[in-house]
Amino acid sequence: MNFVPFLSRVLCRKLYVTASVVVCLLLSSLAVFFLFPRSIDVSYVGVKSVFVSYDQEKRSVYSEHHGEPQNTLNITNNNYYSVEVANITAQVQFAKTVIGKSRISNTTAISPLDMKQIDYTVPTIIADEMSYMYDYCTLQTIKVHNIVLMMQVTVTTTYFGHAEQVSQEMYQYVDCGGNTTSIRGMTKPFSAPHPAE
Repeated sequence: MNFVPFLSRVLCRKLYVTASVVVCLLLSSLAVFFLFPRSIDVSYVGVKSVFVSYDQEKRSVYSEHHGEPQNTLNITNNNYYSVEVANITAQVQFAKTVIGKSRISNTTAISPLDMKQIDYTVPTIIADEMSYMYDYCTLQTIKVHNIVLMMQVTVTTTYFGHAEQVSQEMYQYVDCGGNTTSIRGMTKPFSAPHPAE
């Protein structure tokens, strides 16, 4: 009896099955590596510039950049696929009081392993129960009228039908004395990613 052709066929089948299993494991490992979601990093660059104006009659302080303050975010996509920036929600607080809010609906796509800088605006007004700030901001005896604003921003991104939110809080010095404020200030970032509801 000749076992050589029989063993040859059995070995070829085993080799074929082993090679198929190895190729399937390799392909599934690559799919998991490239499709596994990685974090979306958001870093608050700061206030680009602010121009302050006053309403003496209402004793109000307005900050603006061609109408509103200009803020900048760097959003980094660490994934191997594109993500969409669905919206940006921003809020500015002074002395635990909200002085400005904004929601920007934006469908900006960020390419794989890329970073985009996004500018957004938040109209702000210090008035009513904080009208005492008008006196401070218009005081002529001091040159710099720094106030500390808390900037809160939440960025919602989507990919593969999944939404993810990344939040940041930042404290920023802004000169309310009618001067222009450029990127400088005290920064204290806080980041807390969480799934969107």
